Amino acid sequence: MKTTSWRPIVVIVVLLAALVYVLPTLQMVLEKKESPTLWPHNKINLGLDLQGGMHLVLQVDTDKAVENTVDRSFDELRAFMRQNDIRVAALKRTDATTFTVVLDEREDADRSKGLIADEFRDFNLEDRTREGQREIVLQLKSDEIERVKKLSFEKAVLKVRNRVDEYGAREPDIRPQGEDRIIVQLPGVIDADKARKEIGRTGNLEFKLVDESNDVRQALSGSVPPGSEIRYYRKDDPDMAGRPILLKKETLLTGDYLSEARVKFDPANGQPYVAIKFNPKGARIFADITEKHIHERLAIVLDNEVYSAPEIQSKITGEGMITGNFTDDSAKSLALVLREAFPTPVKILYEKSVGPSLGEDSIRKGLLSMLIGGVLVVLFMIVYYKGSGVIADAALVLNIILIAGGLAAFNATLTLPGIAGIILTIGMAVDANVLIFERIREELRLGKTARAAVDAGFERATLTIMDANVTTLIAAVVLFQFGSGPVKGFAVTLSLGVVASLFTALIVSRVIFEFLLTKRSIKTLSI
Repeated sequence: MKTTSWRPIVVIVVLLAALVYVLPTLQMVLEKKESPTLWPHNKINLGLDLQGGMHLVLQVDTDKAVENTVDRSFDELRAFMRQNDIRVAALKRTDATTFTVVLDEREDADRSKGLIADEFRDFNLEDRTREGQREIVLQLKSDEIERVKKLSFEKAVLKVRNRVDEYGAREPDIRPQGEDRIIVQLPGVIDADKARKEIGRTGNLEFKLVDESNDVRQALSGSVPPGSEIRYYRKDDPDMAGRPILLKKETLLTGDYLSEARVKFDPANGQPYVAIKFNPKGARIFADITEKHIHERLAIVLDNEVYSAPEIQSKITGEGMITGNFTDDSAKSLALVLREAFPTPVKILYEKSVGPSLGEDSIRKGLLSMLIGGVLVVLFMIVYYKGSGVIADAALVLNIILIAGGLAAFNATLTLPGIAGIILTIGMAVDANVLIFERIREELRLGKTARAAVDAGFERATLTIMDANVTTLIAAVVLFQFGSGPVKGFAVTLSLGVVASLFTALIVSRVIFEFLLTKRSIKTLSI
């Protein structure tokens, strides 16, 4: 028999490593703790289907991102023509991605088109004549439309991830779906309303002047003055909740120019407020607004709700503040929404709360099926292969410990399909032992000794076992790469199970056979 001294050492090291990673989770279960205290502080994370929580589907309005891009370009074009003395008869928006410049009859069309083409390279330009007037039509290029949509979606995914991280959800699962949807799973979330509010808010910040020259009561009766609109104070304001206020329609500044938002406390009364800071361009705009409208009221509107409408006392440069009877929590929530405001509207398309009772029921049924399957397999192996069946069962138990250790070590999440993957790998682990045992039986029938039959049995079965498991492992990797949610959970446990199965069948079982045949001097095999 060949020297195999390295195999026992490898088995002991791998088994100890698996136990180290399993023990923290075992401690949590036995002592009913929420987090492990044993090193390495890794645990087996349970998915949404096992411990309950929230499932959200968010939809990103990427068309709005394109529209905003065209809006900005429209304003930039107007300023550009003013700076370059391009005389126009009209500048109008034709559709969502197109606008038209009607040139003054005295204007040199070729010169104007050349200047605009150099500056606005993301647009296709068409020069045409209509009713005797020269027009330049600018249409946003299709590849630029796709780029804007993709970029806005990626930013929205990042913002959702940042919000969830700051919200403090444990083991969140956030992933894009298709071109405009984001799947968010928050296992264990108890306060669903708070999670929904913090994650789903758009964070659209606007600064508008209060229309104090007209009466809000007359506006409420139906005679809203041209250029004005009725808005209402935020619902959770303890003093002003739901009260109407008349604002000018024009938005003077938006949250697009915001660079920072954090909670501060008024030293005079200890009341929290949100301090905001603008980027250089936003700071210049804000300074101009506050300089031109001293002693007027400037309303701060977030997601169509008025947070405050303070009077401007002096020119403000760089920083501002949002006050409004905040609690510590509501101020932190507002600062978070402003910092991580979505670049384009995002709405909750679908939401579902999974109760803890459903999670416990899923765990119970999943574990029960795994237990029943395991017991049946163990009994079959003992009945059919006698003493060798006990060796296969020992390898099977070690197989499950290795899978559990792998889940904890890689910080993977165990889902209900993942439990199905474990059950499947139990069958595969036994199948590998069956192949080996049948080869050993054949060798024994040929009259070989027990030690020679074991060596030959393992050597003959190894290639077959490798073929079957490697192809399964490739399929599992493909499932993990291209699958999502439950499919990924299944792929993770299947991959770990295949690797553990190969190790226990080809290494652990052989080590036990060799130990019995050499150290215990067993001459005949019970198989």
